[in-house]
Amino acid sequence: MITVTINRADEDIHSFELSGHAESGPYGYDLVCAAVSAVSFGAVNGLFVLGEFEPEVEQGGDGGYLRVVLPDHLSEEQLDKASLLLEGMLVSLQTIEQDYGKHIRIIEQ
Repeated sequence: MITVTINRADEDIHSFELSGHAESGPYGYDLVCAAVSAVSFGAVNGLFVLGEFEPEVEQGGDGGYLRVVLPDHLSEEQLDKASLLLEGMLVSLQTIEQDYGKHIRIIEQ
């Protein structure tokens, strides 16, 4: 199962962590894993390109782990962009969780 942990500072997402494997299909054909990866990496790429800053990113060597933390020094505009991107990511992940709850769980802290 993939566990998504969302950490908020005040109301904004400050960091998130994905860990585990969906195991909803054979390696290379796991649609839940592919969807979660596409949504999360799309959001991270958006932070780099649209937010114009570099978040702290940590990945597991064999896949199955991603941790992203926003830096403390963001401008208000960068924080607004980051918030929109990460909330959009969360909505997409929640949609996946609704249909494939046996393979993904989201925890908000």
